[in-house]
Amino acid sequence: MSGLAHFEDFHPGQKLAFGHYEVTKEEIIEFAREFDPQPHHLDEEAGWNSMLGGLAASGWHICAMAMRMCVDGLFNKAEARGGVSVEDCRWLKPVKPGDVLRMDIEILETRAHPRRAVGFVKMRWNIFNQREQVASVITTPLFAKRSAT
Repeated sequence: MSGLAHFEDFHPGQKLAFGHYEVTKEEIIEFAREFDPQPHHLDEEAGWNSMLGGLAASGWHICAMAMRMCVDGLFNKAEARGGVSVEDCRWLKPVKPGDVLRMDIEILETRAHPRRAVGFVKMRWNIFNQREQVASVITTPLFAKRSAT
């Protein structure tokens, strides 16, 4: 896509890839203290005694990191107008300190708003560390139609 992307620039089956997010121990603990203060997100020993096998990021933290990558890689390069839903969110594998995240996005569906100069773009965010997929989120942001800008 050249210039800012508009609703008309997206189509089902389209794939986008971007992101490079380095996860730190300090960030995992800081996010957990503020938003998800469960022991396995705050303390290494508690993490080892959990099913996560060590200190691991909160699922909500994974979503926040994915949002950051999406804003940097897509939304700030498009006529994005917010979002209307997160239909599905799955945390598949623990995200640990030292992981480097990236994401692939697949456009699932597009639908023009019947009365406004925007369109809905349903997409699946697949989030990976350096080895495997760690999360999947299906969300529907809005993008301005070309005629609106």
